Amino acid sequence: MNAYEKLAHPLAFAVFLVTLLLPVLVGFLTLGRTRSQSDFFLGGRAMNRFVVALSAVSSGRSAWLVLGVSGMAYTMGAGAVWAILGYTTVEFFQFIYIGRRLRARTEEYGSITLLDYFETRTGDTRQVIRVVGAIIIGIFITAYVSAQLSGGAKTLSSAFGIGPAAGLLISAGLILVYVVLGGYIAVAYNDVLRAVIMLIGLVVLPAVGLAQLGGERVLREILTGLDPGYLDPRSVGLGAIVGFLGIGLGSPGQPHILVRYMSIDDPRNLRPAAVVGTLWNVVLGFGAVLIGLLGRAIVPRSEDLPNADSEMVYLVLSSHFFGPALYGLLVGGVFAAILSTADSQLLVVASTFVRDVYEKILKKREAIAEAQRLRVSRIVVLISGGLALILAYLAHDLVFWLVLFAWGGLGASLGPAVIFSLYWKRTRRLAIVVGMILGTVVTVGWRLWLKEPTGIYELIPAFLCSAAAILLISLLPPDREESRP
Repeated sequence: MNAYEKLAHPLAFAVFLVTLLLPVLVGFLTLGRTRSQSDFFLGGRAMNRFVVALSAVSSGRSAWLVLGVSGMAYTMGAGAVWAILGYTTVEFFQFIYIGRRLRARTEEYGSITLLDYFETRTGDTRQVIRVVGAIIIGIFITAYVSAQLSGGAKTLSSAFGIGPAAGLLISAGLILVYVVLGGYIAVAYNDVLRAVIMLIGLVVLPAVGLAQLGGERVLREILTGLDPGYLDPRSVGLGAIVGFLGIGLGSPGQPHILVRYMSIDDPRNLRPAAVVGTLWNVVLGFGAVLIGLLGRAIVPRSEDLPNADSEMVYLVLSSHFFGPALYGLLVGGVFAAILSTADSQLLVVASTFVRDVYEKILKKREAIAEAQRLRVSRIVVLISGGLALILAYLAHDLVFWLVLFAWGGLGASLGPAVIFSLYWKRTRRLAIVVGMILGTVVTVGWRLWLKEPTGIYELIPAFLCSAAAILLISLLPPDREESRP
């Protein structure tokens, strides 16, 4: 029975369908817990350590881990492990240091969004940070959501032959229903469910595959026979190693990850959350690498994969080793991984517009009732999802081109500003504005003209340029209007 026959099996389809509809059920169950704007965007700052840890990992990894890293390991071998080490190391310290300070400061300032925090921290009465930040977040994350929706449509199309337009509508519809109903609370609890499904796929699958192949020794012998350098992590070269490790620099600038720290019930709980989150990152990451290595041993030629696409190795092995029921769950896990990032980012776009544009700029002189805030938040989620859906349908190439550097763009434009503002009292309003703009410009420019000749990931130079700008400008005498709470 091949992959398509298994998905057509009634049991496989039923299991796959459950993984798609379960998030909607969670949305209905959490509806009663969402009574205010803070509940909708931050879970009322009452989320427990376990939910925050798994939600942060799940929303940050997406299908990039399930499909991308396994495909990377299939192509380049053990060198793919450097990508795992980069973000895992940074996010461990980020939980403990950046997360704890950000959680404490945002509660002290009454900040719901990252731009809320920047404005209060720097005394930006002109709201320049809000305008610049909203534009940057809106561009990068809307494109990111669009790409995730396209990925969901691709999964449905490959699994069931559903057309692209129908696949996009189903993907967007599933997300919008539970996000509108439960907001952040529904998203966070769904991320936990998805993290468990991802764990099954990235731990059980390689464990079963390794056992059926004959163990680690047989795998090593096969891979060494195909390519003696395939199992040497250093074989990818110093430039690739630095680039992979540099992926971690993007973590401090991802609003959909930072909001997890802001939502925890007690800042002190971020330390144990760091342990849980790091363990989850390590287990899932190395599981994805092992799937790629197993795939190379079982299907030595990439031409024998569906569409000669190395990212299909996860689905090929799932079909190879498991029956219809578990295969349906693992395919559903791919779809779940895609949506776990899309819903989180959609909520960030909505919070940026509602809180930072509508409430603080357009309606800043008006008193807005809590019920109205919540209603507008839900409406904006629907509108944002619709715009992302249209972009995904009309501009596939543009979306996927943008998503390649969206992580880098957000990391370089927002990451240095977050770090400096939390740890250096002299950080100025102008410094943050220039740092955000420069990080964005260098990311785009490097991607267009310098990445290919240099081989350096655009996040690294963009992050350094942004950090240098913040440092140098903050050393200048401050404006009389500027204050530093």
